[in-house]
Amino acid sequence: MIFSESLKKNNDFQFVYQNGKSYANKYLVMYILKNNTQKNRLGISASKKVGNSVVRHRFARLVRESYRLHENIFNSGLDIVVVARKGAALVGYHEIESALLHLSRLHHVIKDEDS
Repeated sequence: MIFSESLKKNNDFQFVYQNGKSYANKYLVMYILKNNTQKNRLGISASKKVGNSVVRHRFARLVRESYRLHENIFNSGLDIVVVARKGAALVGYHEIESALLHLSRLHHVIKDEDS
């Protein structure tokens, strides 16, 4: 992730949960909050309801890779928290990628495409 950092501290996650705006779909919940910097910070969360540690880590890798490949189309200066829903454990990369891009469009955080 060239243009982004990870969101790691619990109080950072809590701040985004309390002050950010959220949208959800079948697999993900996405919280967005402006952070007044030039970089995005991505946080990924999956509770034990999603599955064991192997399943949760696989989900995190899928989200991180989906974001990394599309990072250049995201606006900068955002804190983004992606939370897994139960169904996210059962799906593959393309469904996670599609869900991430869908929520990004709902939040209007994807740059306008000229073509």
